[in-house]
Amino acid sequence: MTNGSLILALDQGTTSTRAVMFDYQGTVISVAQIELRQIYPRPGWVEHDPEEIWSAAQDVISDVLERAGVTADAMTALGITNQRETTLLWERAGGQPIHNAIVWQDRRTAELCTEVVGAGHSETIQAKTGLVVDAYFSASKIRWLLNHVEGAREAAERGDLLFGTIDSFLLWRLTGGNVHATDATNAARTMLFNIHTQEWDDELLEIWGVPRAMLPVVRDSNAHFGDVQPELFGAAIPITGIAGDQHAAMVGQACFEPGMMKSTYGTGAFLLLNTGITPVTSTNRLLTTLAYRINGQPTYALEGSIFSAGSAIQWLRDGLGTIPDAGSSESLAASLDGNDGVYLVPAFTGLGAPYWDPDARAAVFGITRDTSRSHFARAALEAVAYQTRDLLIAMQADGATRPVELRVDGGMVLNEWLCQFLADIVQCPVQRPANIETTVLGAALLAGLGAGVYPDFEAVADLWTADLRYEPNIDEGERDRLYAGWQDAIARTRSGS
Repeated sequence: MTNGSLILALDQGTTSTRAVMFDYQGTVISVAQIELRQIYPRPGWVEHDPEEIWSAAQDVISDVLERAGVTADAMTALGITNQRETTLLWERAGGQPIHNAIVWQDRRTAELCTEVVGAGHSETIQAKTGLVVDAYFSASKIRWLLNHVEGAREAAERGDLLFGTIDSFLLWRLTGGNVHATDATNAARTMLFNIHTQEWDDELLEIWGVPRAMLPVVRDSNAHFGDVQPELFGAAIPITGIAGDQHAAMVGQACFEPGMMKSTYGTGAFLLLNTGITPVTSTNRLLTTLAYRINGQPTYALEGSIFSAGSAIQWLRDGLGTIPDAGSSESLAASLDGNDGVYLVPAFTGLGAPYWDPDARAAVFGITRDTSRSHFARAALEAVAYQTRDLLIAMQADGATRPVELRVDGGMVLNEWLCQFLADIVQCPVQRPANIETTVLGAALLAGLGAGVYPDFEAVADLWTADLRYEPNIDEGERDRLYAGWQDAIARTRSGS
């Protein structure tokens, strides 16, 4: 381990772009963050401005260096983590995007996905990618862009257009257009990558109508991807780690052994179970994906994806104006003795695992004249726990044993009421680490592995430290009654009643 090492990590998320500088022990040296504007052209459509992302990425890296009082030449490595599935096409010559990025939450291609399923491709796609056919993933978004942006398909077939998730776009810009690559975890979320052969798959490319020439090279999560151009920040910085946000969080939570599980609570929520070197095919509508790929060895995971977690709290704050800030949801929820039968199903962009219902829409049930903003806050937080239990039940049906503990991270877990309710509902101890920002930490640790700062996973795992542990503390009958109310609300949402 190199004691003097400083590592930069760039975390380009759904709602913000952030840079964090760490020392070799994983201690935060400085942080800079810029919120990301959300663009909603139509109901169910979500976009980001790629130039805004690029500008913010430069600004936060510059700011974090300035705040730490160091120059770029002091950086041992840079790691990148990113919102997954979000899709962007840009010109090979000049690097200009041809359209806004289509965000993972976007549902404009739901009908296209239904057509692909109707054509009999779903079994082939799941067998090769581990994914359920859904607008969530990149493939249908690429096809939409190729079919709806004038001249795009012709340019792609000539080799003049490039596709990438946000990591690829940032890598392209940071290296001055010299590197078009991604890591295996991001590739695994496109619905074009065969997770068994670890290669782009010609049959999948044909199904979705995507020219191979558009695709980035796929590398390990701790590969040397290239170097930041010196003119950007004053010195070249090796880029030695890339992973999608949930996979970076697996590393940040040190979930390196089969059976270890983490759940990240941000805009959405994502539960991943390490299944080791063998991919486990779900029969309960979970995803088979990569946890990470290190030094050529893929490690697999079962994943359950919840589309709306923190975004429900954001809706209460910005959409309804019922809470002044996200933090106030904790005291409002705690002010009630129970939920009084009020349930929020936050299907703002459909329902993810294990339902995969793109047509479901958000609904609130059980409102009476006595319902207050406290009930809305509590219902939004409770929904996070109920959805997590949905995923754990599906994982156990797929053969997973009940976890010894659930490691949690993300901004929402600062809410102690939520953490306790989560432990109560999932009937499992919930462990919060000392550093809850494990996604950006995971990117730094991957970069450190790639740069030789850390020799192996054991050295990385030694850096993980616990903070608070929440034990289940609820009557079994009450737990079952609360969850039955949730199941009823889900059924009524899906039936349209």
